[in-house]
Amino acid sequence: MLTDTNNLIPLAADPSGAALGLELPPGKLVDETYQGQWPYPLLWLADTRAERGQWSAQGPALRAADLVPVLVDVGGPAGGPEKWDLLCGNLSYPEDLGADEVLGRLWGEVREKRARREAEEPASGGTAAPFDAPWPGLAPAAGPGDDPEALAARTADTLAGEGSWLRDPRLALVSAECNADIPAACGWSGSLSHEDDPGALSAVLRSWGERFGTRVVALGADRLVLSVAAPPTTAAHAEAVAAEHAAFCPDDLVRSGHTTLRDYAVHEILGRRTWVHHWHTWADH
Repeated sequence: MLTDTNNLIPLAADPSGAALGLELPPGKLVDETYQGQWPYPLLWLADTRAERGQWSAQGPALRAADLVPVLVDVGGPAGGPEKWDLLCGNLSYPEDLGADEVLGRLWGEVREKRARREAEEPASGGTAAPFDAPWPGLAPAAGPGDDPEALAARTADTLAGEGSWLRDPRLALVSAECNADIPAACGWSGSLSHEDDPGALSAVLRSWGERFGTRVVALGADRLVLSVAAPPTTAAHAEAVAAEHAAFCPDDLVRSGHTTLRDYAVHEILGRRTWVHHWHTWADH
């Protein structure tokens, strides 16, 4: 989850990152969590809006320093990550969990919640996912696709540019073993309404990275944006992946407005180079 050496720490005395071979804009280290100040920084965050090319310009130096870039949107109602109640301590290590294990558990939990809700409110209906069925298991991997790192950089450029739907994206750096571990390494709490262990999220993201070439490109207070280098190319394959989305973030299906899992798959997954997961939070009320 975390690297053996947290290379964010030197940035306290060397804000530009010159000693690490970096040329960072002005920024700050974030160590605030719901438990108070954490003993070490969880991420570095730029003071100003991200620019095109910023992500890829320092790629080699970031890799050498074991730092992973991600865009962080500070423009939403919840503000920046210092106000997100980041979660640290007693988290799972992604390498200790399997995606099938995590998604199967989440599927079962949603299934139980849905059964209780429908028993209390029979006319309330349900989501598009068939949670009354057993967990179907993981979808097969997709075929060869684009270069995941190159696509992530291009996606970051798009999200940093004019017309982006992100309100105020900032370049951030996280000390992590791999891109998929970003939520675990910084204690991201955006899925708290559904899953309170970002280590479990990262376990799934590791699997998606291997099977579909996904990369975490942006985080908001309750949103996770992924680039997808090898998305499903058939409706059947996309529907199998849609079941994983349903377990990972069931709010996706509600927000999408699609009435069946297959419709969701065809419109939100099939051939799509970006997946956006958006959990329900207090800000939705």
